[in-house]
Parts: sequence; structure tokens; C-alpha cells
Amino acid sequence: MQRSLEQRMAIKFCVKLEKSAAETIPMLKKAFGVDFLSDRQIFRWDKAFAEGREYVNDENRAGRPSTSSSDNNLKHEKS
Repeated sequence: MQRSLEQRMAIKFCVKLEKSAAETIPMLKKAFGVDFLSDRQIFRWDKAFAEGREYVNDENRAGRPSTSSSDNNLKHEKS
């Protein structure tokens, strides 16, 4: 998670320097090694920052959280 956040900040910085996503990708690969975001994610974040997004954090997702419990889960825990 932390590495992803660092990379988003780097992408935002590159956008401010008017670097294209295609120029940003090799820089991220060199800086972060094997732990870099996919090209698709880099293009997505590049576009979002270019369109004015300021925040580097993910937005909250709709739906039930993965840590939720249901009656079915609780029955199995009691067994």
C-alpha cells in the first residue's frame, strides 16, 4: 500500500512537470524496481491528475466491507 501511495505522488509530480504517462512509466520502473504499478494504473492515475485530481489516496468504495460478518459467518465461528 505504501509503495503504491509513493508512486501516485511521483505520478502527480510528473504530471505537474508536464511529463506524459509514457515518459513516467520507465522512470517509475527504474525507481521502484519490480514493485511498480501496472502500466494501466499509471495511465489511469496520470489522467486523473491531469484532469485536476489533487488527492493521492483511493476513494472509498461502495458496498459491504470485506471485514463484515453475517449470520452464516457467526454460525461457523461458534461451531
